[in-house]
Amino acid sequence: MREIAGTGSTFGRYMADAQLLIQKASLLVKAMELIEKLPIDRGDLKGDIYEYMLSKLNIAGQNGQFRTPPHIRRLMVDLVEPKPEWTIGDPACGTAGFLVAVMEYLQETYTSAQGVMTEERDGESLKVYTGDLLEPYRTHIRTDMIHGYDFDVTMLRIAAMNMMLHGVDNPHIYYMDTLSERFVKERAKEAKDFFDLILANPPFKGSLDEESVDVSLRRHIKTRKTELLFPMLMHRMLKLGGRCAVIVPDGVLFGSSTAHVALRKILVEDNQLEGVIKLPAGVFKPYAGVSTAILIFTKGGHTADVFFYDVQADGFSLDDKRLPVAENDLPDVRERWKQRNPKKDKDRTDNAFCVPKKEIVANKYDLSLNRYREITHDDVEYEDPKTMIARLKTLEEDITQDLQELEAML
Repeated sequence: MREIAGTGSTFGRYMADAQLLIQKASLLVKAMELIEKLPIDRGDLKGDIYEYMLSKLNIAGQNGQFRTPPHIRRLMVDLVEPKPEWTIGDPACGTAGFLVAVMEYLQETYTSAQGVMTEERDGESLKVYTGDLLEPYRTHIRTDMIHGYDFDVTMLRIAAMNMMLHGVDNPHIYYMDTLSERFVKERAKEAKDFFDLILANPPFKGSLDEESVDVSLRRHIKTRKTELLFPMLMHRMLKLGGRCAVIVPDGVLFGSSTAHVALRKILVEDNQLEGVIKLPAGVFKPYAGVSTAILIFTKGGHTADVFFYDVQADGFSLDDKRLPVAENDLPDVRERWKQRNPKKDKDRTDNAFCVPKKEIVANKYDLSLNRYREITHDDVEYEDPKTMIARLKTLEEDITQDLQELEAML
């Protein structure tokens, strides 16, 4: 490991104290042969493997840390449409799943028709996107675009490896608690007005020690709850005009505490709050059944109307097995998002609709979809009660007669 650590790369930095626990040569060879067969350059497969290992140790999901399913990550990336010249970050990056999704999006989006290749893998023909239109941005992508922070060294090793496999030679991946004052002191440039885009699913379980939280965050919202502090942190880290897509628990949308209301007021009044995408409660199963939503906002600007979408199905069963199913609202989310129009999206009984800012303000900045959703009840015509009673009497007489006939046979 010393040779890797001595390279000066991000990956080398986090491999400095890594230990190889496989001592038997034949077992190491067998492991390498199995790994060789894995498509580790596709998506965040290493993160999937790591999460699987954690589940076997019964420690997956501790401290509110749940890896975002790949299709949800890709949905969020598709909605914010990253650009290759942007600076992009994740303040709680884990294995860098969101940053991998950004790279895959750019690789696909910035490939010309001539740059699309086909490759045979395991008997199936797959499209390979060369990203030939990214050439003018390669230096920025390799050295300046990607920034990730986490306080789990094992995850950071995977994150650095993920970035290397996706064409980012030296990503800015740091061991850091971004809610702490240390982050502001050591990464002052990135801590405020720096990013064009932030994508994240930060941990949202429990409270922090007040002394460990950066003072400037608590100045705006007096709380120790991580689910409130992280959106505030992202707001601060974005440059004016920068965009954010973040997953939050439902409580952030409707909580009545002073801190909850203060955060939502900042999102609406100091930003252009664009969308609230409510996710099904089973998205994070089998690790948690918590109900969540995606918030999308742009720093600065003006909130006029907020787009709401109630996702009922995400293409997988909402139980612990999470098996593929036919029902999937995500393609419709993408389409309705692109075509969103406050003048047309007025039907509150639909899955997608827009709500004007003044109505949100009047409801103490409540962002829960059910606050504005209209539920229709179909009129049901029932039979006249007298007719029903008469029918029941006739039925009772028939039963009595049948019982008498049965008794006569005994």
